[in-house]
Amino acid sequence: MDFMQVLIYPSVLMGSLGLIFGVLLALASIVFFVKPDLRVQLIREALPGANCAGCGYPGCDGYAEGVVADGAKTNLCSVGGAPVAERIAEIMGVKAEKSVPMHAFLKCRGTPERSPRNAVYSGIQDCRSAAILPGGSPNACPFGCMGFGTCVKVCVFGALSIVDGLATVDTSKCVGCGTCVATCPKSVLTLVPRGENVAVACNSHWKGPTVKKVCSVGCIGCGLCSKVCPAGAITMDRDVAVIDPEKCVNCGTCIAKCPAKCIESVPAC
Repeated sequence: MDFMQVLIYPSVLMGSLGLIFGVLLALASIVFFVKPDLRVQLIREALPGANCAGCGYPGCDGYAEGVVADGAKTNLCSVGGAPVAERIAEIMGVKAEKSVPMHAFLKCRGTPERSPRNAVYSGIQDCRSAAILPGGSPNACPFGCMGFGTCVKVCVFGALSIVDGLATVDTSKCVGCGTCVATCPKSVLTLVPRGENVAVACNSHWKGPTVKKVCSVGCIGCGLCSKVCPAGAITMDRDVAVIDPEKCVNCGTCIAKCPAKCIESVPAC
């Protein structure tokens, strides 16, 4: 067998195999071809493209796929609000689900003057890092805002800032995506409906006497607000008042009666 035979036979063999496999792959691509659902593209075009993941999916593309493939709710995009929810429902041929505009609210008013700090924290300026300290916080109250700005860093809309040691929400910029709520290790941020006028600005679950030692504006769990509420909108959950926005009539009775002054009016926005 000369040199040319040694060179040609393997080349022909490999070339033939390549051709055969190429044909098989081409046939497979035709047989197993899945036609893309046009609805996914239409929903993606309707979404604002913020990719904030507030809907629970990894960005707008993921949400569009989720609506079509998984039957996700049509009103999960807080950035787009009601118009986007209606458009998605129209594309899917279903009834539009109610979309309630929300914004973030900080359940804490414990500034350094109102709630002392137990220690000076000089580690990584991240609330999640500070939360693993013994006691759960450098603050005297382990339930409150630590003020290291993790929520500020994750907010893509620039709606959060640190003022006087506490996270402060700019409701004109907040879209209610909930990213800050999910990130906060103390669950001190929550979402409330826009236009809600009354909320409890405390996250503590300690008993009243202990709360008084660590914060001058903390909920002491006395339950007076729930007793005087004419609408029955306030309940006590582990020694802190909780207001049901669907029942609250915004009469302001609880604000006037609260001895700790931790119930406040939330401006409409």
